[in-house]
Amino acid sequence: MLDRIGVASLDDLYADVPEKYRLRESPDLPGSMSEEEIRDFFQGLDSRNARLKVFAGAGAYDHYTPSVVPYIASRSEFLTAYTPYQAEISQGTLRYIFEYQTMICNLTGLDASNASLYDGPTAAAEAMKMALACTRKKSRVLLSRTLLPNVVAVVETYARFHGVELGYVPEEGGQTSREALVEALLSGDVAGVIVPSVNRFGIIEDHGGFADAIHAEGGVLIEYCDPSTLAVVKSPAEWGADIAVGDGQSLGIPLSWGGPYVGIMACKTEFLRKMPGRIVGQTVDADGKRCYVLTLQAREQHIRREKATSNICSNESLMALYVTVYLSVMGLEGLREVNRLSADGAHYLKAELLKTGRFEDVYPDRPFLKEFVLRYKGDNAELQKRLCEGGFFAALATEEGYVSFCVTERRTKAEIDRLVAIAREG
Repeated sequence: MLDRIGVASLDDLYADVPEKYRLRESPDLPGSMSEEEIRDFFQGLDSRNARLKVFAGAGAYDHYTPSVVPYIASRSEFLTAYTPYQAEISQGTLRYIFEYQTMICNLTGLDASNASLYDGPTAAAEAMKMALACTRKKSRVLLSRTLLPNVVAVVETYARFHGVELGYVPEEGGQTSREALVEALLSGDVAGVIVPSVNRFGIIEDHGGFADAIHAEGGVLIEYCDPSTLAVVKSPAEWGADIAVGDGQSLGIPLSWGGPYVGIMACKTEFLRKMPGRIVGQTVDADGKRCYVLTLQAREQHIRREKATSNICSNESLMALYVTVYLSVMGLEGLREVNRLSADGAHYLKAELLKTGRFEDVYPDRPFLKEFVLRYKGDNAELQKRLCEGGFFAALATEEGYVSFCVTERRTKAEIDRLVAIAREG
């Protein structure tokens, strides 16, 4: 093999790796252990992890995962990571993906959903490319400054390597500026605009008039959503959005140190053929019985790479299964209850923190659900350190110097009161 590729030794394969990064001695690996010893070893490592109560959000939320979700997701009917091309042996996987798509359509109010993407930020980046594919002679996509920083960063990365020009709509009073958006649209080159349903300050944005202004200039409106909140806030369809994206982590997926998560995407029927990822459709077999198949597959590896709308082919559909089971168990009323409990706790925490005299309200007149920002009259890093030492992961700093808090249905009044007591001590 070395002769065939034209190198003399295995070391030559790593010639481009600087010497200081190359291991020259055998790694110091432990000896073999029995199964029981291995379990004890890893339990010892796990015991060193701090068990903090999560009062932080920023796009990943500590919602409760019913025990039935991982139980069903672990069943053998669903344990495959590969694309279910052979429908005859993949009906279990295809069916839950079809149900997932239906549920995402119900939440967003839009006509069609794909079979999920990697996570929320990459779904937003794919929507950026989709907007360009759906419009003619448009070269620019606008991002709201109230989007989550990680979403903006991923979209910017995709844009840089795909030659897409980006523009930014500033924040005004805690939400996307309508006046600045209308002015930016006058250039005539805007293919799409990405705005958050609930933004990085936790504020529920008012997008009245956005869709009309964008459509009048031939562009598409893309809403970035926390899908869990769509049970109680206006859906993307109600705002007139053409595409909805977001991270499905809030629908039953544990935080898990940042992943794996799942990106949702839904759109109007007219944009269906420009949507990336897999799509499962319902049909009938030779006996007239209902069945499911992959459909509208003129994308990714099925056509020339340079002609594809997207080159994402694989995804984490196991996470889509988590979402499907979670939504089946919770139902619309369950989601509303999750939001009610979260909102009650968040509003109580905000009021109690303001009573300490150590905080100032930043956006007192803006509506919020489970997340909010305050200005701390002290050192933000010191506050976060004290809370961490007290058992709480909270008070994330924003680029403006605010601190953010988030409350989900998992947090109790006793926990909130203890957090407030620690914050008051500063």
